[in-house]
Amino acid sequence: MIDVHPAGSQGSAPCISSSPEVSPTATPHDLVARVKAHAVPDSFKGLRQLLVTAAAFCGLWLTMWWSLDVSYWLTLALSVPAGFFLVRFFLIQHDCGHGSFFRSQRANDLVGRMLSVLTLTPYTYWRRMHAEHHATSGNLDRRGVGDVTTLTVREYLALSRWQRFLYQLYRHPIVLFGIGPAYVFVIKHRFPLDLSLRKTRMWGSVMSTNGAIAAVLVVLGLLIGPIDLIKLQVPVTLIASAIGVWLFFIQHQFDGVHWWRGDDWNPDHAALYGCSYYTLPKVLQWLTANIGLHHIHHLCSRVPNYRLQECQDRVPELDQVRRVTLLESLRCTRLALWDEAGKQLIRFRDLKTMRALGRSARA
Repeated sequence: MIDVHPAGSQGSAPCISSSPEVSPTATPHDLVARVKAHAVPDSFKGLRQLLVTAAAFCGLWLTMWWSLDVSYWLTLALSVPAGFFLVRFFLIQHDCGHGSFFRSQRANDLVGRMLSVLTLTPYTYWRRMHAEHHATSGNLDRRGVGDVTTLTVREYLALSRWQRFLYQLYRHPIVLFGIGPAYVFVIKHRFPLDLSLRKTRMWGSVMSTNGAIAAVLVVLGLLIGPIDLIKLQVPVTLIASAIGVWLFFIQHQFDGVHWWRGDDWNPDHAALYGCSYYTLPKVLQWLTANIGLHHIHHLCSRVPNYRLQECQDRVPELDQVRRVTLLESLRCTRLALWDEAGKQLIRFRDLKTMRALGRSARA
């Protein structure tokens, strides 16, 4: 048995069981070392994935353009798979930001910056923010960078009635997966007001990305007309941004997740118990570039997406990590507050029930 209970979890996190192929004396450090053995980029696989994604996205986009003369409902239907392939572009950019997609860092940076124009996500700025996310994920004391805002029960109860209403509105699925993603990708990434003006390199990334996006839009608008461009690209962008935020949400906000404070936080435990193993149907797993194997990604961000399943298959202990199915994930949308006493995410109505029963909500 590999004892990887996180400190402060009171034994509530499941142990990762060993298999006959694994030494019974293996430690969490051994587990991480074996995962890192898969952090070997294959430039041929990366290039093939990029070309397949580009061909599929371009083919769908051109078909959508043709469909405008047939039925706009057909155009909207085609925007769904096109949105998934745009997410796939984003996940390739994501791997480039981690330096894991190609062997060459120059190639990673070049492709990452090119894709940032399509994904509306400035490469250098997002890479820095995402690195902070990896360094703080699951840490209650370091929330607020690259995550979905989540309050503890105590913090929520300390709010005014109006502030509670605003937080409830923010956590509503329509806002969280509809309005919020559109704001982040269309507005916030254009002018990230949380970025210090002294961060000239990151501001340069943002502004150069904005300039490239504007240039592409002007060219496409001249070629096919601005109205047709809006009809084509807006639904694809909105669908892709909603899918992206949904994936990010369910990777860190699910029934059974663990969060810690202070010295109890550990990056390996945060990866194993603070990230989901999102077991999607194979088609969706392929379309989302294996990002559902998020526990592996947080154990070692240098494992490229096209090696995540291989790593899962070859490190038997990982099979015992908490899985979240597609159906289970749909029930996670109402989770909104961290109950420090119960060490779990709860719904607003759960808090009402707890208070009605007279349970102290203080953590």
